[in-house]
Amino acid sequence: MTDQPTDQPLAILLAEFAGAAYADGVPESITSSVRQRVLDCLGLSLAARSLPTSAAAIAYVLAQGGTGQAHVIGTPTRVPAPQAAFANGVLAHSLDYDDTHLPSVLHPSAAVVPAALAAAESSGASGTQVVRAIAVGLEVTVRLGMAGYDRSLGNSVFFEHGQHATSICGAVGAGVSAALLLGLGAEGARNVIGLTASMASGIIEANRTGGTVKRLHCGWAAQSGVTAAELVAAGFTGPPTALEGRFGFFEAFLHGQFNPREVTDGLGERWSVADIFFKPYPANHFTHTAIDAGLALRARGVRPDQIAALRLGVPPAVIRTIGQPIEAKRRPDTGYQAQFSGPYAVVAGLLGGGGLGVGLDDFTDALAQDPLRRSLMSLVEVVPDERCEAIFPYQFPAVLTVRLTDGTEIVEEVLANRGGNQRPLSDDELGLKFQDNASRFLHQDALDKVRGLVLRLDEQDHLGPLLTLTTGTGATSPVAP
Repeated sequence: MTDQPTDQPLAILLAEFAGAAYADGVPESITSSVRQRVLDCLGLSLAARSLPTSAAAIAYVLAQGGTGQAHVIGTPTRVPAPQAAFANGVLAHSLDYDDTHLPSVLHPSAAVVPAALAAAESSGASGTQVVRAIAVGLEVTVRLGMAGYDRSLGNSVFFEHGQHATSICGAVGAGVSAALLLGLGAEGARNVIGLTASMASGIIEANRTGGTVKRLHCGWAAQSGVTAAELVAAGFTGPPTALEGRFGFFEAFLHGQFNPREVTDGLGERWSVADIFFKPYPANHFTHTAIDAGLALRARGVRPDQIAALRLGVPPAVIRTIGQPIEAKRRPDTGYQAQFSGPYAVVAGLLGGGGLGVGLDDFTDALAQDPLRRSLMSLVEVVPDERCEAIFPYQFPAVLTVRLTDGTEIVEEVLANRGGNQRPLSDDELGLKFQDNASRFLHQDALDKVRGLVLRLDEQDHLGPLLTLTTGTGATSPVAP
């Protein structure tokens, strides 16, 4: 464990930062980034409503009853704020289409944004307050994740322990956002950190061998954050050393192997929010450059019947997620399993065509079992690549080598992720992603109004009109100026 860089407990430093940023404001670049992330989360949540697991989560929430405080996205009935946060977190993360921070490999927005929306609707907070609270929650989440990132190992210690860093760190970030929006201030945020440290959880085995439990993780994190804030408001308190203490967060999850300077250095001056990568494709982020390589083959005019062999070179650390066990990765049974398959990613790029090149319609159970796709997947090896290893985890690169039936060899190198800091998505591309996702649930009139409200989120008096529009009602009402 690295020596503590300050005498102040980390929870106090984070809470003071949160309170100051919430009161004084955040840079305009961060405000713009937050608006984009809210739009992204709303689109993802609307598209995810078609999943059986989403229906199950929403039905579970509606069956609980309670005081109506906040909307489940796309549902007219209001439910208690923690329950809304849970359902919306499940929706936001379920398509594996939500944003990713590198190198921590966190998906911060899917935990923080649902918690903030629920807490804000419950409390009547303004759009400006929502933007600031989300920015702070995202920053807290990323810094905690980076504290558990081992640069010498080149991987997150959370992941090495089988833990889902997103839901663990996201619970704390979600709690800080909710604390601010419920008017608890810096001291309340500090106590919420203490409570969420006891509520954080999530293991990542489903990435390897299946199951849909991972879809719950961001919902659980968001619910934990809002619940903790409500409990602090009712009088509960947490230990000031909840993070770095002998029996605290980092000891419990990481056995004390963490770097506190990732939490403290540049806090309040250097923001990580704008460096969270947007996802252009609805699949595990490790697969995205493989999709790009497949798209490049398609652009070259390579036909499936010309391909004799495919070798996908990737960083060794990602093989266990997208290439092992290779027999299962070559024959996914469901669209969900296909989202974690390197062989499927290559084939999706080669054959797909929705969204921004590959979209939601390219990840269905039917396509995962399609004989042509399976025959092509059987030709794909997933192997370690030294050049990719040198770049990882600041990008998730891939080198695809293709041998054609006539003996020709083609190499496609994709060394930086689309949607990241080297290849950012434009506003128009993000708008296209939102359109493709939200149009599966909303009519165009409501969709346009939702987008208009989100792009002026910091000008809204409260979130009621926006969240009502996500239900498909109120579409004839004018967008607020």
